Amino acid sequence: MHDDGSINLETRRRLLEAAGEIFSERGFRNATVREICARADANIAAVNYHFGDKERLYSETLRFWFGQAMEQYPPTLGTSPDSSVEERLAAFIRSFLLRILDTGKSSWFGKLIAREMADPTPALDERVRENMRPMRDRLLGIVGEILGPDATETQLRHAAASVVGQIVFYHVCRPALDRMFPDVVYDMNEIENLAQHITRFCLAGLREMKDVSAS
Repeated sequence: MHDDGSINLETRRRLLEAAGEIFSERGFRNATVREICARADANIAAVNYHFGDKERLYSETLRFWFGQAMEQYPPTLGTSPDSSVEERLAAFIRSFLLRILDTGKSSWFGKLIAREMADPTPALDERVRENMRPMRDRLLGIVGEILGPDATETQLRHAAASVVGQIVFYHVCRPALDRMFPDVVYDMNEIENLAQHITRFCLAGLREMKDVSAS
């Protein structure tokens, strides 16, 4: 027999899962609390009880699915502080690709973030502060190790943005890529191939930047 606490936790999780699916399909503005509650098999008053309003539900949905994605595919992805900088860059790239290209429920994360980037809400500030800035700092640290101590802040910023840009390209441009290369299936094998390619490409570019700066 469940106590009230466990029932409340189950209802809250069902709402977050239903909200993840519906917000990822429709975006914040077009999704309705009524539809989310129906999908979660919850009373419409449950949103007010657990979250307060639709805006807070949306913010908590982003937090929940960001946390799920980071737990499943952390930026370290099997590396340690003692791993080489090349290994840590490869892990960062591979985990990022997995978070945005994985299928099933995991795919809701990538869709939620893509929608939020295209049509930002106040919830983006929380995700930047709690999740994106720590990831930025990690990548800047990796890039800085490769470029060396003489790299400027502008060079570090541009280099980090170039790494991320190659990754998110495969998510943002997916509709066009699917039409231009219809035979490509973004399964685990293809994600691994992409991770290896982007890592090699980034390392070559970063080493070239370092050599040019030193000359």
